[in-house]
Amino acid sequence: MKNNVLDTKDYTVFFVYFIIVAAYGLYIYYRKKSKTEDSKDYFLAEGSLTWWAIGASLIASNISAEQFIGMSGNGFTMGLAIATYEWMAAVTLIVVAVFFIPVYLKNKIYTMPQFLSQRYNGTVAMIMAVFWLLLYVVVNLTSILFLGALAISSISGISLTACMIFLAIFAVIITLGGMKVIGYTDVIQVFFLILGGLATTYLALDLVAEHFGSQGALKGFSYITKQANDHFHMILKQDNPHYISLPGLTVLIGGMWIVNLNYWGCNQYITQRALGANLTTARRGLLFAAFLKLLMPLIVVLPGIAAYVLYRNGHFQQEMMVNGEIIQDKAYPVLLNLLPSGLKGLSFAALTAAVVASLAGKANSIATIFTLDIYKKLDPTANEKRQVWIGRLAVVVSMLIAVLIAPHLGIDKKGGFEYIQEYTGFVSPGIFAMFILGFFWKRTTSNAALFATIGGFLLSIFFKILPQWIDLKFLGNFGFSKQVLQKDGSMLYEIPFLDRMGFVFIIAVLGMYIISIMDGKRGIPANGLEIDAKMFKTDNKFAVGALLVLGIIVALYTIYW
Repeated sequence: MKNNVLDTKDYTVFFVYFIIVAAYGLYIYYRKKSKTEDSKDYFLAEGSLTWWAIGASLIASNISAEQFIGMSGNGFTMGLAIATYEWMAAVTLIVVAVFFIPVYLKNKIYTMPQFLSQRYNGTVAMIMAVFWLLLYVVVNLTSILFLGALAISSISGISLTACMIFLAIFAVIITLGGMKVIGYTDVIQVFFLILGGLATTYLALDLVAEHFGSQGALKGFSYITKQANDHFHMILKQDNPHYISLPGLTVLIGGMWIVNLNYWGCNQYITQRALGANLTTARRGLLFAAFLKLLMPLIVVLPGIAAYVLYRNGHFQQEMMVNGEIIQDKAYPVLLNLLPSGLKGLSFAALTAAVVASLAGKANSIATIFTLDIYKKLDPTANEKRQVWIGRLAVVVSMLIAVLIAPHLGIDKKGGFEYIQEYTGFVSPGIFAMFILGFFWKRTTSNAALFATIGGFLLSIFFKILPQWIDLKFLGNFGFSKQVLQKDGSMLYEIPFLDRMGFVFIIAVLGMYIISIMDGKRGIPANGLEIDAKMFKTDNKFAVGALLVLGIIVALYTIYW
């Protein structure tokens, strides 16, 4: 079998996947279609999604090319430590289920800009609505589309442009059915994602075992833990070359919390799945997603570590190189090209499922924000049918823009998973500060919210360029800086981006507190949310499941500390 080519068996498996998803989507659309489809039904699938559909949809929307390609690449270079993004997300999902979702549902909040309008004012809401639209279209939609197409093209041999167009059309077909179609088809997407991902992991570990004269994935896992022992530590020490990416205990008690709480709790793209359900269903959906998160490193990190061991022992030396340099993000596509016929098609379907589900979820969020938070403000008389039509038009237009601009943004040259995390981190500390104080401190004012969003972004830039002006070696004594080689050959002590996020968040919270106190003295009112302590009480089934997730996380960190 030739590399970079799918044969008949592969195409057969892939088209079976495509037909199943498309047919099931149509079935769900017509079965659950109301006689008069309203905006909440289309955008939120109000009352239509079960807990397992919500959980599966959360994971399907979250896992995409940056995880399969970028996180496997990080597995190749730094090892299991990168799994902290997945395992800490499982803990975060429980926190969001207990403390965030009740606030949204109690106050009948359906979009993030609506929360900002209700809690602060229309100016803050409109600024953030436009910001989120630009971020989702220009950054997220384009990167998912381009990285996904790049990976699929490298596996199948199909041109990059054709892959982008196919992914966009497939995602649009699903998205036009609304959130209920996305939610239920995501269950199938997750099935293929996990099945194909685990199959790839199994084969990668089996290849390792075969290289050392044995057989089986368990033997392969045993070999990679011995051959790459340095790749099986969750908490990196300061002398580790990857400390700048994952600075020690910060992944447990620092900036990693801001990354995850902002992503899972303050993100339209994610929370939208739970906002149309009742509290019990929403919580169980988030708990199910937490359990699925525990599995993800098996699918997106272990293959990268296996590829590292195989590379060290003489395999695919040329395939991993570009212009004489090792390209870590090639690890996963290289492994997929080693798969036998049929299994390669299954893994191809898994990767496609991950990309399409993410595209569909992102496009639906774009449509929701544009229609409910911008268009509806411009045309308050628009009826339900017109709002749904505008939402569908927004899906098509945003996807068309992404297809046209994605090849010109240099996404492939900017790196993978870590790049996305770092540059999202320029805005997430301020946004999270604005949300968390907005939830739980009634005296927070709109002026304080504006400071957090704009000031937080400027502070992030300041801490990024600060090493150019000041020698930060002294911060290294506290674990907050590390010497890094620059492009011009010089060495600078840089602040790890997760620590930068922590600093910005603390300053933003302090600034918001001071501004809110001053506004209060001047008589500027604050719009507090309706909160009752009883909202945060959980049922016994959820409590048992949450404790089980937390227990597994503690065990994993204890074993691989």
